[in-house]
This record gives sequence, C-alpha cells and structure tokens, in this order.
Amino acid sequence: MPGFQEVLRCSLCGTIVPTSVEITFESQCPKCKADLHACKNCRHFDTGAQFECTQPIPERITKKDLRNHCEFFMARTSIERETRDSGGGGNGPVSPANPSDARSAFDNLFKK
Repeated sequence: MPGFQEVLRCSLCGTIVPTSVEITFESQCPKCKADLHACKNCRHFDTGAQFECTQPIPERITKKDLRNHCEFFMARTSIERETRDSGGGGNGPVSPANPSDARSAFDNLFKK
C-alpha cells in the first residue's frame, strides 16, 4: 500500500528537490538550475494577498522566480502519495528496458 511523503517541487519545472537539502540563498534546482530561494517556492506566496505575500513585507518583490533575501522565506512543501515501488516483493509487472521493447510487447498482444 502506498504511503505519503513530504516533497518540495521546483516551481519552474516541477522536479522534486530532496527535503534533506537545506534551501539557502544560493540553492538551485538540480534539473533546470532555477533559483529555489524565491517567492514562487515560498510557503507565504499568495497571488491574492497584498504584494503577493501573506507576510508583512514592506514592498513588492517584482521578480517572483528569482532569488531574494526575504527573511520570511520558508520552503513550500506538499504531502504527496508515494507512487514509486519501495523495492519490496517484486511480484509486479516488469517494465521494459527501452521504448522499442514496450512497442513490441504491445504489438504481440494483437498477433494471432
């Protein structure tokens, strides 16, 4: 039975950033190299709030996807269902090694 995990996703590409990594001013997404210490990755980011932040910031930060020195920054995490096999049992179907294997397996379903 799948469990749940707390994840941090890059706001630009959606890649999961390991939660064990501390987000610092210089932190970047491992895949797209976007800044992680930015408004769009912050728990307080809210497009409906004044200056798009739920905290009392003195002025609006215009570039929401670039790093900033905001003292209120807290990484936005979410709880998601684990969808990967945990490595147990091994009774499930085996995935093909490459796309052509998958295609040939599909074609074999309709051969007489």
